[in-house]
Amino acid sequence: MRVLHVITGLGIGGAEQQLRLLLRHLPVSGGVVTLTNPGAVAAGIEADGTPVTHLGMTGNRDIGALPRLARIVRQGRYDLVHTHLYRACVYGRTAARLAGVRRVIATEHSLGETQIEGRPLSAGTRALYLASERLGTSTVAVSPSVARRLADWGVPPDRIRVVPNGIETGRFAFDARARRLTRGVLGIPEDAYVVGGVGRLTPGKRFDRLVRAVASVPEARLLLVGEGEHREELLRVARECGAAGRILLAGACEDPPTHTPLGPTLPELLSAMDVFVSTSPDETFGLAVVEALAAGLPVLYVACPAIDDLSPDAAPGARRIGESVPELISALRGLGDARPTRLPPPAAAHRYDIAHSARQLMSLYDQAVHGTPSPAK
Repeated sequence: MRVLHVITGLGIGGAEQQLRLLLRHLPVSGGVVTLTNPGAVAAGIEADGTPVTHLGMTGNRDIGALPRLARIVRQGRYDLVHTHLYRACVYGRTAARLAGVRRVIATEHSLGETQIEGRPLSAGTRALYLASERLGTSTVAVSPSVARRLADWGVPPDRIRVVPNGIETGRFAFDARARRLTRGVLGIPEDAYVVGGVGRLTPGKRFDRLVRAVASVPEARLLLVGEGEHREELLRVARECGAAGRILLAGACEDPPTHTPLGPTLPELLSAMDVFVSTSPDETFGLAVVEALAAGLPVLYVACPAIDDLSPDAAPGARRIGESVPELISALRGLGDARPTRLPPPAAAHRYDIAHSARQLMSLYDQAVHGTPSPAK
């Protein structure tokens, strides 16, 4: 089976790295088209053996990209097109139809309660999404929460399938040696209480609240992994709170790394932490939380469908908290007093293994192309 994946961009981000992981586990051939930004993840996908084509799209209204994409679909003789992220879903579904490919699966990675891919929801956004959705075969939601949002938006429930995001669970197992070495590289004392977070440094992630909370817990240090336009603002908040020396912004971290990494890998950075915090109030899945749980970290989170959609015993180390800074301060102080130890990876971490997600997706591919789903155990 030949499958073409179409995605909006391939810089370092959750949906982008999720695509790379899936490609490593899907037993199909094909390629990837990125509409814009062939960044670090594009290099990683190519290093793994899948060719990437940059369409060179100049903006949301670059209609000239549509015939170029349709030509790629037609010339590649693809059995199925799989689209990822809003712009790629709109253009990819349409291009596939123009090229005569009627089997199109779209994954909705980033539909929140009030935003999609960090942008406010609008009537126009919804109308365009629904119009293009009818051109596809089915829409994949990365969590039951996203499936409910899609249905509320107007996508027919019988066209929605849930295939959760996944991680390579075993890679995140805690490593005491990696903890010591990573703390040494970062200049963090071995006995320090380290609060961690992972994600794009954007206003929607609310990392400024985490900076303010850590500033109020004198024994704590903050290790943030990610990059984005909010970086300078977070540093300003840290200085304002008198905690600049205890706030470390480690920058973006490609995972898995394409080549020998210049710095610590994501599993090594998680090993250096004592507690993980996700302050984002609007998530579609919560991949970073699952990675932290796989690393044995106790987790505090504001929103995480990946956990909330499961029974409480699936992730006993995860605790939901409110959005306020005082509540976060209280939770961090409580964990700091107890000096949390590593926990065994919970059932949630094993449930969301990427190999299982790939099997579920392959079943949808077989059903779309051949009419008979393969077993998705």
